Amino acid sequence: MFVSILQQGDFLIASIHAALDDSELMRFQKDVMAEIANHRAKGVIIDVAALDVLDSFGSWSLRNLVHMARLRGATTVIVGIQPEVAFSIVELGMELDVTTALDLENGLEYLESVTTGHRAGKSMLGVLGSHDT
Repeated sequence: MFVSILQQGDFLIASIHAALDDSELMRFQKDVMAEIANHRAKGVIIDVAALDVLDSFGSWSLRNLVHMARLRGATTVIVGIQPEVAFSIVELGMELDVTTALDLENGLEYLESVTTGHRAGKSMLGVLGSHDT
């Protein structure tokens, strides 16, 4: 399983568990967008803690996903950026231009502070959109 999309209350947690190629990143975008619509999610956390590298296409894809989610009414925060990835993003001059948080807990706190959503309530952990790409 390379990615999973979990529901936690009014939010989705989309985790990337391994490096994705370009076509897998595009599928991830489509899957997250479908789950936002299916569950009327108020917020999305994209967890990239498992990634030790993020190339320019990967950062572009994540940035576009954040913008697409916003157009659907969902606030997005990216969590778990590893120090090496942060260093590379800055050194290479890539524009990520998205909201980030240190970890999942900080991401949930952020979403609760800027949306009307709550993490309590329905939880569909492990049920939504898990797939091998």
